[in-house]
Amino acid sequence: MKFVAVGQHRSEYPEPVAFSQGALLAIGERYEGPEGWDNWFFCSTAGGIGGWVPGQIIERIDERHGRALRDYTARELDVDEGDEFSGSEQINGWMWCSRQSDGQSGWAPLSLLRAIER
Repeated sequence: MKFVAVGQHRSEYPEPVAFSQGALLAIGERYEGPEGWDNWFFCSTAGGIGGWVPGQIIERIDERHGRALRDYTARELDVDEGDEFSGSEQINGWMWCSRQSDGQSGWAPLSLLRAIER
């Protein structure tokens, strides 16, 4: 699908958490914000880097520990109004996108993207 940004977004996480399938995760708080981004958990890897992870890719071991069901990165794209993207995966209010102008990939808030037909 093709999208155009209707607003601006700046990542607050310059060093996003990333891990491979099977990685052990320390599961922290559940995200509860006004945006309605449901089912996100702040997780840390053995290396200590933390970030927001969708609950769908966490296999729970117990209340505070889990295992990654797939490879994942929390890399967000900085988005400017008018940027055009190809989107490949939607999860919990975010879209994995590739920017048309420079090929950079990452997550962008779905609320800032409008589908376009080409």
